[in-house]
Amino acid sequence: MYQPPHHREDDLSTQHQLIRAHPLGMLITAGDAGLIANAVPFHLNAELSPKGTLQAHLARANGQWKEIAAGAPALVVFQGADTYITPSWYATKRETGKVVPTWNYAIVQVRGPARTIEDPAWLRAQIGALTGENESDRAQPWAVEDAPPDFIAAQMKGIVGIEIDIETIDGKWKVSQNRPLADRQGVAEGLTTIDRTEAAEMADLVRRYSK
Repeated sequence: MYQPPHHREDDLSTQHQLIRAHPLGMLITAGDAGLIANAVPFHLNAELSPKGTLQAHLARANGQWKEIAAGAPALVVFQGADTYITPSWYATKRETGKVVPTWNYAIVQVRGPARTIEDPAWLRAQIGALTGENESDRAQPWAVEDAPPDFIAAQMKGIVGIEIDIETIDGKWKVSQNRPLADRQGVAEGLTTIDRTEAAEMADLVRRYSK
């Protein structure tokens, strides 16, 4: 990933925070079948290895797990907030006119040894952890135990677990750090006029990384 120094984000806790906030990662493998990419929701367990371990599952009918079992290298991309940035928000536009549009975004890329897991206990724990994380803010959260045990057991036969110990993790927060302060302030103010959750999230990032 192309990373100018001012866009690097190397703090592991910040990287982990993005993964947890945006757990639908793009799992990419390169094996005998060529490049394969699938969107997969991941659970991050920060305790299992120094940089954390990603846990997920794939449908057994999805041949990507066989590529992983055969040793194909894996890359997982987690996309955080992103938004178009108009040069009309820049003070520099009014001063010189020498500006162009860009796109702001926060992204994390993970690489590491991937393995497949078919142990029923592991699969049950993984789906429980993933469900628990995503149901936690509901007034009446759904739990795996709410479904009949025989139904869950049958569903689990149709999935294969994936586990990736994070070996390298790269974060890129392209949030207007390369612009003059007045331009950054204009971007943050401009984003607040857009009625989109990602725009508000990006406005907050621009302000925080301007300090």
